[in-house]
Amino acid sequence: MNLTYFLFFICIIVCTLIITYWAAKRSKTANRFYTASGSLTGFQNGMAIAGDFISAASFLGIVGTIAINGYDGFLYSIGFLVSYLVVMFLIAEPVHHLGKYSLGDVICTRFPGNRMRAMMAFGAFMISILYMIPQLVASGLLIRLLLNIDYSVSVVVIGSLMTVYVVFGGMIATSWVQIVKTVVLMSGTFLLSLIVFSRFHWNVADLLEQVKSGTPLGEQFFLPGHLFNHSLEAFSLQLALVLGTAGLPHILIRFFTVRNTLEVRRSLISATWIIGLFYVMTLILGLGTVALLGYQKLISADATGNLAAPLLAKEVGGDFLLAFISAIAFTTIVAVVAGLVISATTAFSHDIYHHIMKKGKSTEKEQLYAARWTALGIGIISTLFALRLENINVTFLVSLTFIFAASSNFPVLLLTIYWRRFNRTGAIVGMVSGFVASIALLMLGPHMMNPDGGWIAREPILPLSNPGIIAIPIGFIGAFFGTVLSREPAQSSGELRKFFIKSQTGIDIRRESQ
Repeated sequence: MNLTYFLFFICIIVCTLIITYWAAKRSKTANRFYTASGSLTGFQNGMAIAGDFISAASFLGIVGTIAINGYDGFLYSIGFLVSYLVVMFLIAEPVHHLGKYSLGDVICTRFPGNRMRAMMAFGAFMISILYMIPQLVASGLLIRLLLNIDYSVSVVVIGSLMTVYVVFGGMIATSWVQIVKTVVLMSGTFLLSLIVFSRFHWNVADLLEQVKSGTPLGEQFFLPGHLFNHSLEAFSLQLALVLGTAGLPHILIRFFTVRNTLEVRRSLISATWIIGLFYVMTLILGLGTVALLGYQKLISADATGNLAAPLLAKEVGGDFLLAFISAIAFTTIVAVVAGLVISATTAFSHDIYHHIMKKGKSTEKEQLYAARWTALGIGIISTLFALRLENINVTFLVSLTFIFAASSNFPVLLLTIYWRRFNRTGAIVGMVSGFVASIALLMLGPHMMNPDGGWIAREPILPLSNPGIIAIPIGFIGAFFGTVLSREPAQSSGELRKFFIKSQTGIDIRRESQ
């Protein structure tokens, strides 16, 4: 075991546990546990959103994808960045105005009832668990590689840490772990980018020229067509990334942690700048990997390209910089996973336990108690899944997460907020059809059906690895026909007016008139 790597990892763990200890003293109510009582400023929340959003797949995967596939790899960065514009202009403020703790609160403001709340809780729970497992699997593989620790031990350590953060610190600890992650992530990638540029005397033309020499693609490196065989595949992936983000519960519940609309806007503007700057730097790191490390050396060390950033760090800064970058990757994983745990915890303990099982009559102490036990249970369940899925293709689960969010949560959220004719039946049909279509299409695609190592050894029925272009319209079509074909009476114009005013301004006419 490399002592330098080990000391950096211990430093990160101690820092995050100190934050959790500090936060635990402040998480004494359900409101503070779920939303930090709206105490974050817009800039702090923007940093936490960036910490929640930039996953290990972004930090490790995109740099390697750019280094191996050139232009097509950068399309991932563009998709993640553009996705925030959808959240900013369509979803963020209405979610903040309508919700309190969960997406179930948002939808049930217009369609109250246990069945609707249970559906939203199920969706949030599934998305969080599906996204959490690949993060844990990736973390286990990363730590095993760097510290030479057994995979199972690595996963248990990460799973235990994320559970401790949420059980004892709730949203406060989770937020500050994500803020710290954003600071070290941006510092590390900025430092590495500067070192890369300095090696070429700050001349971009020299860097690009060296890239042509370092890759077997030559000048074709800067042209499309090396990752996606068909433009339809690329478009389908972009669609799922752009719309899926607006349906991810762990991102959307972050808008409950600030007090007002102004802070929501500041959150989004801060997060967009941080995320945009980060993805520009992934392009620099991808180019730097090819120019300084070379394609063959990268492929020899790791054919997937996931270790491109750490290998580049070692090439330009030795063991010390490698340890720093690896510690950043570790922090990235635990911050994202902690955000997912609290999202799943909120869905179950607030929507299922408090509203459905206790019919909204549980005490503050009972809610807090249930939330902590739920967080513990979710931590154990996701860790057990990750231990059993060491050899699974985690891309499958990440794809499923985004497609599911884009085809089920996003249509229901968007139509609830903006379509006057929309009704409860349409919401349920849209949710179910999007979920079923996501599962079925991925089962019929190359992730599952593949003669070369797939779960089903045969040619795929559907050639698309990312079937969002089919699943997302199915979700919308299901919501539309569920609405127009149902016999459910339309809401009165007065109720719709109250709902619309509240969603756009936060003013509750019903409450103020009482």
